[in-house]
Amino acid sequence: MLEIRHSKVTVVGAGAVGSSTAYAMLIRSSAREIVLYDIDSAKVTAEVLDLAHGTSFTGASSIDGGSDIDLTSNSDVIVITAGAKQKPGQTRLELAGINFKILEAMLPKLLSLSPNAVFVLVTNPCDVLATAALQITGLPASRVFSSGTVLDTSRLRWLLGDRLKVSTTSIHALIIGEHGDSEFPLWSQASIGPVPLSEWKTSEGRPLSLDELNAIHNTVKTAAYRVIEGKGATNYAIGLSAARIVEAVLTDEEAILPVSSVLSNYHGVSGLAMSVPTLVNAQGAAKAIEVSMDASEQAAFEKSAAAIRASLDSLGL
Repeated sequence: MLEIRHSKVTVVGAGAVGSSTAYAMLIRSSAREIVLYDIDSAKVTAEVLDLAHGTSFTGASSIDGGSDIDLTSNSDVIVITAGAKQKPGQTRLELAGINFKILEAMLPKLLSLSPNAVFVLVTNPCDVLATAALQITGLPASRVFSSGTVLDTSRLRWLLGDRLKVSTTSIHALIIGEHGDSEFPLWSQASIGPVPLSEWKTSEGRPLSLDELNAIHNTVKTAAYRVIEGKGATNYAIGLSAARIVEAVLTDEEAILPVSSVLSNYHGVSGLAMSVPTLVNAQGAAKAIEVSMDASEQAAFEKSAAAIRASLDSLGL
């Protein structure tokens, strides 16, 4: 990827997700300067050293970091991964209270040091926290958003590609709504190349059945729980997802990605961050793209909004 200008990205949090995000950006040359910040000095110093030792095998990106928040100053993009880790069996929404307090304490200082930055939240529950972050910062909605269902959409495309024996780059399908248990696939708009998914024939000579579609949806929805149960955290794929979002911002790409930003009268939803197809450019999450939903999808969207609203209400927001 070609850089269009000198760029600086800060990753907040040197845990599994933050370190994987920094690593992904380093090997993809997502930004010219990458900073990893964490209050745990020993941990972040070790992670930065480990990453720096491999830079002779990567592009022109540099890596720095530490526990001094001033290192984050003048960042173009700040990716926030810091927060309590999701435990086996714990839902993302159950993390809301703990991670909101962390965000409330940290965001004002980060904003004062990087007043022009775009903030991308990866910490869960990312929709709830993106909504809260907008209130904390008072920034335009485009400049404070979360990774949303970018990873969930990648999981969906991988599963469809594996089942249909088609490259994921030719699969156009999205997961939208909450990044969590109420997320759902927008099947009515899905296609394989130019062919609607409902018309695509499998190797057995028939379209995917409703049972198969539901099974794929369930696998996507529960994927994080399966990974967390086996190894304690999801980190590689979300790190790549965050890097992809950062690249869309830094290169003013005008990419359509299902990030989660606070919506304004989108299918009847306002004031909540939810994942929908969104134009991502140098402004951040610049514009939510209107898309048709059938009746069942509209109902699922409203249910998803209600889940996020309930969590916000529990925080008094």
